[in-house]
Amino acid sequence: MSYVWTIAEQSKGKLREVSFELLSRGRKLADKMNTKLCSVLLGSNVSDETLQELIYRGADEVYFVDDPQLENFIVETHSNVLSDLIKTYHPHSVLAAATSSGRTLMPYVAIQVSTGLTADCTELDIEEGTNHLLQTRPAIGGNIMATIKTPSHNPQMATVRPKSSRPLPLDKNREGKIVRLGLKDELVDHRVKMVGFRKDVEEFVNIEEAEVVIAGGKGMKKQENFALLRDLANHFEGVLGASRDAVDRGWLPYPHQVGLSGKTISPKLYVCAGISGSIQHLAGIKTSEYIVAINQDQDANIFQLADFGIVGNLFEVIPKINARLEAYKKEGK
Repeated sequence: MSYVWTIAEQSKGKLREVSFELLSRGRKLADKMNTKLCSVLLGSNVSDETLQELIYRGADEVYFVDDPQLENFIVETHSNVLSDLIKTYHPHSVLAAATSSGRTLMPYVAIQVSTGLTADCTELDIEEGTNHLLQTRPAIGGNIMATIKTPSHNPQMATVRPKSSRPLPLDKNREGKIVRLGLKDELVDHRVKMVGFRKDVEEFVNIEEAEVVIAGGKGMKKQENFALLRDLANHFEGVLGASRDAVDRGWLPYPHQVGLSGKTISPKLYVCAGISGSIQHLAGIKTSEYIVAINQDQDANIFQLADFGIVGNLFEVIPKINARLEAYKKEGK
């Protein structure tokens, strides 16, 4: 059919936000090729209203494989089901999120359908004249951005970083088709079953979902100086972030790291101090709604992306901002 497919994710019958982010990526690709966009969901107990939201967010068709055995993510079974769908419908390309499940699922599927896979993409496009999927991702330790294509095998497949694009607005005038499919028993891997779930202790910092992130880099000089940023974050009920340099120095743990080697974020407000703005860091924050940068180097790369920049010594600027915010709080503003 040469459609563009995106793989939706669900938990307990509710769609995850990354499902809509992928649709915004897929919509651009499908429009460029003048083809349809299809969202594929494997799960159980998902309502028609929930599936319809995939249409409202950009899908032309939704394929939902509905079975209680798909409620929990088991890669052996999920990969069998997705591979069977690909062999049946022959999509042009398949996009999944670079989440823990997407990063696990897609390599299995790539092997099963004998095609290539580019992981952790930050940009996607369609090559004029060939319709090859152009997949851009960091390479060589993040020092370059490489564009990769798979000219000899189909479907063309990629995983995309969460928060690297914004969902399309909800459009309840959009129409599309929802196809409910049953699960073939031979695709279920009965050797494996879910026995429990244990949350990773590092997930106490949900920086990807935060509306306000206050981050520091090498310019913070030492760990103790992050207290300034912590005070600022508390004024906004935000969370702390850090550049790779700061994390490598042990000033904050890895779950706080922002950038291609850490977390890609999309908060309403991103404030960074002492961060020069490497290409890897900028790629991890570019979908932030507002970016405020504080740096004493007026030529720092971060100012190319910032909506508001302050050129100055952060150890003078941040205490003044904190003092002003504290005064506003006392005045009841």
